[in-house]
Amino acid sequence: MALILDGKKIAGEVRRAVAEEALTLKDGRGITPGLAVILVGDNPASQIYVRGKESACAKAGFLSRAFSLSAAATESELLAIIGGLNRDPAIHGILVQLPLPRHLRPDILIEAIDPAKDVDGLHPFNTGRLFTGNPYHTACTPSGVIELLDRYGIDMAGKDAVIVGRSNLVGKPLALMLLARNATVTMCHTKTHNLSAVTVRADILVAAAGSPGMVTGAMVKEGAVVIDVGMNRRDDGSVVGDVAFSEVARKASYITPVPGGVGPMTIAMLLRNTLNAAQRIAG
Repeated sequence: MALILDGKKIAGEVRRAVAEEALTLKDGRGITPGLAVILVGDNPASQIYVRGKESACAKAGFLSRAFSLSAAATESELLAIIGGLNRDPAIHGILVQLPLPRHLRPDILIEAIDPAKDVDGLHPFNTGRLFTGNPYHTACTPSGVIELLDRYGIDMAGKDAVIVGRSNLVGKPLALMLLARNATVTMCHTKTHNLSAVTVRADILVAAAGSPGMVTGAMVKEGAVVIDVGMNRRDDGSVVGDVAFSEVARKASYITPVPGGVGPMTIAMLLRNTLNAAQRIAG
């Protein structure tokens, strides 16, 4: 039976370390890390995420600002808010909560954020730095995955790593991070032929497709490390991942649960990125 990669526990350790460093920064330099989150519309999941980020900031001793706009908000309104936050010395991190209403273009809004304050790691400057092997801010969820693997002493060098899902948020940046750790990376997607033939050879398998229970036991190699990034809400309100947990756990050596696996790590890494941004300003 697989050992559980406890994201909740590790995220707590990261957050405590961040809070201690934030206090040191405040006492020594008079700088309090500041994070601003922009939420557009009334997506229930997004509202929960934003509240979680506000709570995490408060516990870490950060300044937190939330901007909630109606689903009818225009790009001009958002660009004006982002421009003001770019100029605000009290704000070190800016995050536009995704997904956005269809009439808004995420790329336009993300590119408007000062790259030094792009703590989500999605600005072309930051993705380009990651591509060249010299990262500045890195995407939070992939960073959380790498942190979990490191904390449990799982070596990535020389391993066959398979990622199911090629999103800009998770799949693509995680592929680059795993490559930087000398893994051999294969990325799968909706056009991949015979998916199970690819996943079954993975030493490290990451499911990030947004499809409940799509990774079954038959698709997993004996002893594989399985990372479930999926977060799918059922009609009854329960949350499940992309991995059929009970059957995959019987074959894997390590596995992340949903909830309590990668999810808590995302917010922890967001806090770390924001702290890093404030520390850079402090010199």
